Amino acid sequence: MLTFEQKLEVFKSFPELEQRNVSLGRVNFHYEGSAYDKKTVVYHLHPNGNGYVYAGLLDGYETDDKGFVNIRELAEPVLRQLVRETINAMSVREGEAPASRPEVTEAPNRSTSPGGVWTNSKGEKLTLKYEDDLWYIYSGLSLEMAFDTREEAGEYLAEEGFSPLKG
Repeated sequence: MLTFEQKLEVFKSFPELEQRNVSLGRVNFHYEGSAYDKKTVVYHLHPNGNGYVYAGLLDGYETDDKGFVNIRELAEPVLRQLVRETINAMSVREGEAPASRPEVTEAPNRSTSPGGVWTNSKGEKLTLKYEDDLWYIYSGLSLEMAFDTREEAGEYLAEEGFSPLKG
Protein backbone atom coordinates (compact mmCIF):
# COMPACT_ATOMS: atom_id res chain seq x y z
CA MET A 1 0.00 0.00 0.00
CA LEU A 2 1.26 3.46 -0.87
CA THR A 3 1.68 5.87 2.02
CA PHE A 4 -0.18 9.16 2.32
CA GLU A 5 2.95 11.00 1.19
CA GLN A 6 3.43 8.72 -1.84
CA LYS A 7 -0.19 9.20 -2.89
CA LEU A 8 0.16 12.96 -2.45
CA GLU A 9 3.18 12.90 -4.79
CA VAL A 10 1.18 10.95 -7.39
CA PHE A 11 -1.65 13.48 -7.29
CA LYS A 12 0.71 16.48 -7.28
CA SER A 13 2.35 15.11 -10.44
CA PHE A 14 -0.81 16.01 -12.37
CA PRO A 15 -0.51 19.74 -13.12
CA GLU A 16 -4.24 19.88 -13.93
CA LEU A 17 -5.14 19.15 -10.30
CA GLU A 18 -5.43 21.73 -7.55
CA GLN A 19 -4.80 20.63 -3.97
CA ARG A 20 -7.33 21.65 -1.32
CA ASN A 21 -6.75 20.85 2.32
CA VAL A 22 -9.89 19.88 4.23
CA SER A 23 -10.65 18.90 7.84
CA LEU A 24 -8.79 16.31 9.92
CA GLY A 25 -5.65 16.46 7.78
CA ARG A 26 -7.48 15.19 4.71
CA VAL A 27 -6.78 16.48 1.20
CA ASN A 28 -8.95 16.84 -1.89
CA PHE A 29 -7.73 17.49 -5.44
CA HIS A 30 -9.95 19.38 -7.88
CA TYR A 31 -9.86 19.63 -11.66
CA GLU A 32 -11.03 23.13 -12.51
CA GLY A 33 -10.91 22.35 -16.25
CA SER A 34 -13.75 19.84 -15.90
CA ALA A 35 -16.45 20.05 -18.55
CA TYR A 36 -18.88 18.92 -15.83
CA ASP A 37 -20.15 20.50 -12.63
CA LYS A 38 -18.19 17.74 -10.87
CA LYS A 39 -14.65 18.96 -10.19
CA THR A 40 -13.43 16.67 -7.37
CA VAL A 41 -11.01 14.01 -8.64
CA VAL A 42 -9.49 12.98 -5.29
CA TYR A 43 -11.78 13.00 -2.27
CA HIS A 44 -10.69 12.87 1.38
CA LEU A 45 -7.17 11.48 1.02
CA HIS A 46 -6.55 10.71 4.69
CA PRO A 47 -3.18 10.61 6.49
CA ASN A 48 -3.78 6.87 7.05
CA GLY A 49 -3.57 6.37 3.24
CA ASN A 50 -7.26 5.86 2.61
CA GLY A 51 -9.12 8.00 0.11
CA TYR A 52 -11.21 8.01 -3.02
CA VAL A 53 -10.84 8.87 -6.71
CA TYR A 54 -13.85 9.75 -8.85
CA ALA A 55 -14.56 7.20 -11.58
CA GLY A 56 -18.23 7.92 -12.21
CA LEU A 57 -17.61 8.64 -15.90
CA LEU A 58 -15.49 5.50 -16.44
CA ASP A 59 -16.28 1.88 -17.22
CA GLY A 60 -14.53 -1.02 -15.54
CA TYR A 61 -14.16 0.35 -12.02
CA GLU A 62 -16.09 -0.72 -8.94
CA THR A 63 -17.51 2.51 -7.52
CA ASP A 64 -19.69 3.52 -4.61
CA ASP A 65 -23.07 5.18 -5.17
CA LYS A 66 -21.37 8.56 -5.70
CA GLY A 67 -18.98 7.22 -8.35
CA PHE A 68 -15.84 6.97 -6.20
CA VAL A 69 -13.25 4.17 -6.07
CA ASN A 70 -11.53 3.41 -2.75
CA ILE A 71 -7.77 3.77 -3.35
CA ARG A 72 -6.39 2.34 -0.11
CA GLU A 73 -4.79 -0.71 -1.76
CA LEU A 74 -4.13 0.54 -5.31
CA ALA A 75 -0.63 0.19 -6.74
CA GLU A 76 0.97 3.34 -8.13
CA PRO A 77 0.55 2.49 -11.86
CA VAL A 78 -3.14 1.70 -11.35
CA LEU A 79 -3.66 4.86 -9.30
CA ARG A 80 -1.93 7.00 -11.96
CA GLN A 81 -3.99 5.38 -14.71
CA LEU A 82 -7.24 5.92 -12.79
CA VAL A 83 -6.48 9.62 -12.22
CA ARG A 84 -5.44 10.13 -15.87
CA GLU A 85 -8.59 8.40 -17.14
CA THR A 86 -10.74 10.49 -14.79
CA ILE A 87 -9.15 13.77 -15.91
CA ASN A 88 -9.54 12.75 -19.56
CA ALA A 89 -13.19 11.80 -19.03
CA MET A 90 -13.94 15.02 -17.15
CA SER A 91 -12.30 17.08 -19.90
CA VAL A 92 -14.92 16.31 -22.54
CA ARG A 93 -18.67 15.86 -22.26
CA GLU A 94 -20.03 12.59 -23.59
CA GLY A 95 -20.68 12.83 -27.31
CA GLU A 96 -18.18 15.66 -27.86
CA ALA A 97 -14.86 15.10 -29.58
CA PRO A 98 -11.71 15.83 -27.59
CA ALA A 99 -10.21 19.17 -28.57
CA SER A 100 -6.64 18.11 -29.21
CA ARG A 101 -6.34 14.34 -28.85
CA PRO A 102 -6.17 12.41 -32.12
CA GLU A 103 -8.42 9.39 -32.34
CA VAL A 104 -6.54 6.10 -32.32
CA THR A 105 -8.40 3.18 -33.82
CA GLU A 106 -5.75 0.51 -33.37
CA ALA A 107 -2.85 0.61 -30.97
CA PRO A 108 0.60 -0.22 -32.31
CA ASN A 109 1.90 -3.65 -31.20
CA ARG A 110 -1.62 -4.78 -30.40
CA SER A 111 -2.10 -8.45 -31.09
CA THR A 112 -5.34 -10.04 -32.16
CA SER A 113 -4.94 -12.59 -29.35
CA PRO A 114 -7.43 -12.19 -26.54
CA GLY A 115 -7.13 -9.78 -23.70
CA GLY A 116 -10.07 -9.80 -21.33
CA VAL A 117 -10.63 -12.19 -18.45
CA TRP A 118 -8.36 -15.18 -17.90
CA THR A 119 -9.09 -17.97 -15.42
CA ASN A 120 -7.29 -20.94 -13.89
CA SER A 121 -8.45 -24.36 -12.66
CA LYS A 122 -9.19 -22.90 -9.20
CA GLY A 123 -11.63 -20.39 -10.69
CA GLU A 124 -9.34 -17.43 -9.97
CA LYS A 125 -9.60 -14.63 -12.51
CA LEU A 126 -7.13 -12.10 -13.88
CA THR A 127 -7.89 -9.36 -16.42
CA LEU A 128 -5.55 -8.59 -19.29
CA LYS A 129 -5.86 -5.06 -20.73
CA TYR A 130 -3.93 -3.14 -23.38
CA GLU A 131 -3.51 0.51 -22.38
CA ASP A 132 -0.90 3.20 -22.92
CA ASP A 133 1.26 0.92 -25.12
CA LEU A 134 1.54 -1.77 -22.41
CA TRP A 135 -0.28 -4.99 -21.51
CA TYR A 136 -1.48 -4.91 -17.89
CA ILE A 137 -2.62 -7.87 -15.79
CA TYR A 138 -5.01 -7.02 -12.97
CA SER A 139 -6.42 -8.99 -10.08
CA GLY A 140 -9.55 -6.96 -9.41
CA LEU A 141 -8.30 -3.36 -9.21
CA SER A 142 -4.78 -4.40 -8.17
CA LEU A 143 -2.05 -4.40 -10.81
CA GLU A 144 -0.23 -7.73 -10.87
CA MET A 145 2.17 -7.30 -13.81
CA ALA A 146 2.84 -5.17 -16.88
CA PHE A 147 4.43 -6.27 -20.15
CA ASP A 148 5.65 -4.62 -23.33
CA THR A 149 4.09 -7.24 -25.61
CA ARG A 150 0.97 -9.39 -25.70
CA GLU A 151 3.18 -12.43 -26.18
CA GLU A 152 5.06 -11.81 -22.90
CA ALA A 153 1.78 -11.32 -21.05
CA GLY A 154 0.33 -14.51 -22.56
CA GLU A 155 3.42 -16.52 -21.65
CA TYR A 156 3.27 -15.28 -18.08
CA LEU A 157 -0.43 -16.10 -17.76
CA ALA A 158 0.08 -19.58 -19.26
CA GLU A 159 3.02 -20.27 -16.92
CA GLU A 160 0.78 -19.31 -14.01
CA GLY A 161 -1.92 -21.74 -15.23
CA PHE A 162 -4.36 -19.21 -16.71
CA SER A 163 -6.20 -19.39 -20.02
CA PRO A 164 -8.65 -17.01 -21.70
CA LEU A 165 -12.17 -17.29 -20.31
CA LYS A 166 -14.46 -18.63 -23.00
CA GLY A 167 -17.56 -16.48 -23.45
